[in-house]
Amino acid sequence: MSYNNLFKVHRFVKEIVKLTGVVMGQTLSEPVTTKRSAFCKDDNYKVGSSCMQGWRVKMEDSHVHILSLPDDPNSAFFAVYDGHGGAVMAQYAGKHLHEFVTNQPEYKEGKIEEALKKGFLEIDKVMQTDEATKNAQAGTTVISVLIKDNVLYCANAGDSRAVASVAGKAVPLSYDHKPMLKEEKDRIEAAGGWVEFNRVNGHLALSRALGDFMFKKNENVKAEDQIVTALPTIQRHEITEDWEFVVLACDGIWDVMSSEAVIEFIRTRFAESANIEPNEENNYIDPEEICEQLINHCLAPDALMGTGCDNMTVVLVSFLHGKPYVNMLRNCQRPAPQSATNSTDKESTPEKQMNNTSE
Repeated sequence: MSYNNLFKVHRFVKEIVKLTGVVMGQTLSEPVTTKRSAFCKDDNYKVGSSCMQGWRVKMEDSHVHILSLPDDPNSAFFAVYDGHGGAVMAQYAGKHLHEFVTNQPEYKEGKIEEALKKGFLEIDKVMQTDEATKNAQAGTTVISVLIKDNVLYCANAGDSRAVASVAGKAVPLSYDHKPMLKEEKDRIEAAGGWVEFNRVNGHLALSRALGDFMFKKNENVKAEDQIVTALPTIQRHEITEDWEFVVLACDGIWDVMSSEAVIEFIRTRFAESANIEPNEENNYIDPEEICEQLINHCLAPDALMGTGCDNMTVVLVSFLHGKPYVNMLRNCQRPAPQSATNSTDKESTPEKQMNNTSE
């Protein structure tokens, strides 16, 4: 088929979708572009977030930014939950996961990584019996960042992602749990599952999640060894003055842009804002504005090409280090390492992402 004929078919299908107003392949005839944005700040962080339904029939994401945890006021928690099959798991996790983590005895003992693992597994177990969630054929990813005593712990289950900008370099804080990864495939097959079309049992495009209880029915293996497990992988990092910001987002963003491209997108806007005169400080760009711009940038012009058609959620955490916001903006004007701006890969490889990771 010639390019002209292909273009005509594309336009014809697009017009049919517009005229009929029908839902095709779990997408709408027009995207819902209304955004829900929020912000918060203290002496350590200035945080913005935004989420948008986009082309999807429903909004299934959830997110949180907590500057002071109720059970540990000097610690902060940020997370994005990308639901699938419904929003119930993402919403439940958004309300309660941080509570399950801080309530672990290990948390009180300073064993934060162990508390995160147990918290993920425990909330998953509770959701299997809770009236609000036990019958739901749904699940959710989790990408979370807990900061305590100037140490960042990133716990991940699924294919949402967190990336830090450290002196302009994109530093992956997680790696995507995909069924084709050897470690994931080995566990899936050992538990009685299989990988087909790059999906768990030909169905699920990620290999770790909260919920998805249809993949957690093998009574002969532990929770962490099920076909789909809620066990997170965890990275630990000491936060230094070079840390500029961290971005957490669902795969609606990462399927469109690489980690490096997102860091450059955000950092460029912070840097441009630093040029505003000091007496116009209220006009500095806020993190939530950049989140909105990033979502707009990733939104597909139509629902026919696949990428850019998902729900989109972004949480942007800028590090103040006890200094004025403008200091962070000016730090983003420093030249980035050459290698930090050259990558065009849409998805970081596990080999790039797995440094400092524990399980």
